[in-house]
Amino acid sequence: MLPNQDRYLTGVILAAGRGTRLRPLSLHYPKPLLPVCNKPIIQYQLEDMKRIGVQEVFIVVGHLKEEMPRHLDRIGEALGMTLHYIDQGETLGIAHAVLQLEARLENPFILFLGDILMHAPRLEQMAELFWQRRAGAVLAVMREHDPEMIRRNFAVILHNSGLVTRVIEKPRFATTKLKGCGIYLFDLAVFDAIRRTPRTAQRDEYEITNSIQILIDDGYPVYPAEVVEWDMNVTFACDILDVNARMLAALNQQQLIGENVYLHPEVTLGPGVVIGDHVRVEAPAHIEDSVIFAGSVVHEGGTLLRHIITPGDRLVCPPPT
Repeated sequence: MLPNQDRYLTGVILAAGRGTRLRPLSLHYPKPLLPVCNKPIIQYQLEDMKRIGVQEVFIVVGHLKEEMPRHLDRIGEALGMTLHYIDQGETLGIAHAVLQLEARLENPFILFLGDILMHAPRLEQMAELFWQRRAGAVLAVMREHDPEMIRRNFAVILHNSGLVTRVIEKPRFATTKLKGCGIYLFDLAVFDAIRRTPRTAQRDEYEITNSIQILIDDGYPVYPAEVVEWDMNVTFACDILDVNARMLAALNQQQLIGENVYLHPEVTLGPGVVIGDHVRVEAPAHIEDSVIFAGSVVHEGGTLLRHIITPGDRLVCPPPT
């Protein structure tokens, strides 16, 4: 779908976080560049934006910011998208990151959080809802039956009319099954709300959910859009195994092998294996439920079960609970 003159959306991806809980992976990889089935998380987001007609994307960077253009410029060129990189400076929350773009944005914008992999096959419905209802914002949501997952994200409370009346960041008691996901579509009026958003005592940040609540209280219509089928936040290093397994299942594949890979003749592969480009496995081994990053060389043999191997690190993850 190509944008017309009256329905032009700009893309924004927040990719500045340090990912301290992801160490040691985050010492060398910004979270949005972590590979899922041999593509960085942020590439899935760029492809989703491209699918709904976005041609220009602003990427807010911080930690390891020099890595972002080095990896993404060729991807943007292949997608026919123009990418800009904006340094957030201090990392003071989502609303603070968005505010850095106020002088650069002239159109409504779709915002992705760069460390969350989302499967949103109906994303175009979110854009259609925004334009048809002349909304102040549209929030991507999904039905979530696990209250703990809502407590980790934000709850979306609806009026009988279908409008959003409240958004609650990380609620202690989840009174709804509607979970907010990391995709937002905003009119430029959100900047007025962000400038009036207080810094929270709990996390000492400017929360985008507080900005959305101010937008609602100002009378702007905010709608939910159930366009996300599943999402996974990459918080800890071993989450890489789980998110790759989820994507393998979505692709209906048991294994994925990149290009220019050498496997010792006595290597066997079980299910759940993702091997990146230019990997060498130089010893007899059985590999299962493991992810080997591009450019890695594996010298050890034996059984590699629930391993994450990068050019510089080797992690062994416990069995899933």
